[in-house]
Amino acid sequence: MIPAPFTYKRASSVDEALDLAAGDEDAKFLAGGHSLLPLMKLRLAVPEVLIDIGRLRNLSYVRDSGGHIAVGALTTHDELARSGVLASELPLLAHAAGQVGDPQVRHRGTIGGSLVHADPAADLPAVVLALDATLVAQGPGGSREIGAAGFFRGLFETALEPGELLTEVRIPKPQAPGAWSFQKFTKRAIDWAIVGVAVQGGSVALVNMGQTPLRAGAVEQALAGGAGPRDAAAHAAEGTSPPEDINGGRRYREHLARVLTGRALEESRSRA
Repeated sequence: MIPAPFTYKRASSVDEALDLAAGDEDAKFLAGGHSLLPLMKLRLAVPEVLIDIGRLRNLSYVRDSGGHIAVGALTTHDELARSGVLASELPLLAHAAGQVGDPQVRHRGTIGGSLVHADPAADLPAVVLALDATLVAQGPGGSREIGAAGFFRGLFETALEPGELLTEVRIPKPQAPGAWSFQKFTKRAIDWAIVGVAVQGGSVALVNMGQTPLRAGAVEQALAGGAGPRDAAAHAAEGTSPPEDINGGRRYREHLARVLTGRALEESRSRA
């Protein structure tokens, strides 16, 4: 439970953070630390350089930018949950952020940290998938945009290149912001979801049903074809590869996915 030796550096700006990470593929950025530090203690992550970006307050914001909502990567879960802009335009994100962990985690953990960690059992990666978000990364070659559908590459793997820093999440305003639901099943409220479902209109994403957060494509196709919530939810486990662990086996998680998806679709329809 003791991390391997590392060099600690603190950045006072995005440019300084990128300069500190330049040329070092083993460097890691530290924000809230709730994802990275446990991995370091278990030595599943062994960065030689740790660059603290936690004080870059210019990366903490929620802004209405016309056609989309811009969210700074260092915006905490608590700030997301309390945002008036999100409550009005993206209530799915505000609600899901308020369900993450416990108050201590929500006050320190950030949306950027959650997305970059890319844990398929985390809530917010599935939420940004359902919302068709675009992620903005800044690196030595400048800034680039990455669609959420292509951002998550594997277990704890993303499309970020070495030395790149996630700076912003851009989320298009849904045509029907009220048609949403977020459901998850946990042993305790503070635990990772055994299975979760995020619904926004006709978009459905699953938590902890594969090596990455997943769009439930078969469910979305059924909905587009006119299927009702229960009939569409029957397809929730198609194309998934849920883990087998002490919290449940594959068939149990497939059953949960169908049940929770049905509940989420019915709730989203009732809100529309």
